[in-house]
Amino acid sequence: MKRIEIALPASLDNLKLVERPIRRPGAGEVLVKVQANSLNFHDALVVRGILTSTAGRVPLSDGAGEVVETGADVSEFKAGDRVTGTFFANWAEGPATLERIAQMRGEHVDGFASEYVTLPASQFTHTPASLTDTQAATLPCAALTAWRALKVAGPVQPGETVLVKGSGGVSIFALQFARLLGAQVIVLTSSAEKAEKLRHLGASHVINYREVPAWDNLVRQLSNGVGVDHVVDVVGGDLTQTLKAMRVNAHLSLIGGLSRQPIQFPTFAAVTGNIRMSAITVGSREHQVEMMRIIEQTQLQPVLDRHFELPALGDAFRYMETQLHFGKIVITR
Repeated sequence: MKRIEIALPASLDNLKLVERPIRRPGAGEVLVKVQANSLNFHDALVVRGILTSTAGRVPLSDGAGEVVETGADVSEFKAGDRVTGTFFANWAEGPATLERIAQMRGEHVDGFASEYVTLPASQFTHTPASLTDTQAATLPCAALTAWRALKVAGPVQPGETVLVKGSGGVSIFALQFARLLGAQVIVLTSSAEKAEKLRHLGASHVINYREVPAWDNLVRQLSNGVGVDHVVDVVGGDLTQTLKAMRVNAHLSLIGGLSRQPIQFPTFAAVTGNIRMSAITVGSREHQVEMMRIIEQTQLQPVLDRHFELPALGDAFRYMETQLHFGKIVITR
């Protein structure tokens, strides 16, 4: 089989397409033919060497495909089942612990940039029948992060208002899930072209923060003058305006650091506003099972951008870095 491995020093030019033998599944394992992957910011940090990896590591946390063979003691899946991998190797259920979040797919353990993988069955969930493998491959990192933020960490109620900062993969899923949960959604973006697409997906209001520097004031005006109930923040950096846009006792999901800037957190404003905050790193297999159920029930459709083939993985990351995409960049076989 063919797969991508990282050669050191890690860089886009050191993503090597290699041939490796297929390992048959042992007890409790499944052999899966990987049909698709999607790219995430976390993956980019790994392949660029910003996050430390090891020589020969197989990148990409997201993958979906079909079970080819099962080992002994596997009852949940059979050959022919369509499955989607989990981001964490060891977080099956319950709250996050050091042990459960220690192995991120594609960084600490091998990822899905491969034609086949042989892994414990517990590291997969059933793929919704309503989705293709390519669509399903967008879910384990970005979608589950948004789901956990809005359904688990700070459950959104119908009629509430959610502020989504950004228009990348997590942000688009956050918009879609918030709408499913009955919320009004305000989105911040810097792109007029992306603004139209966000409105088409159901955003009640889209604010270009370059054109409206005092966007926090406008957000408060758009949320009955009191501020939003929830914020999904993938940007990080200076959170002063974010807190000003929130009502008393609102919930902040702090997810990423796309700005690559140190967090500036106005503690006094957070304390006096009784702000609740959750730091989110994806979620458990249990969370993914529930998310998949809702996606199938509601027929939610992930937003896809460009398709690349596995040998062109470096080009896919270069395209990702242009920030021209809207929706998930996918790798297909």
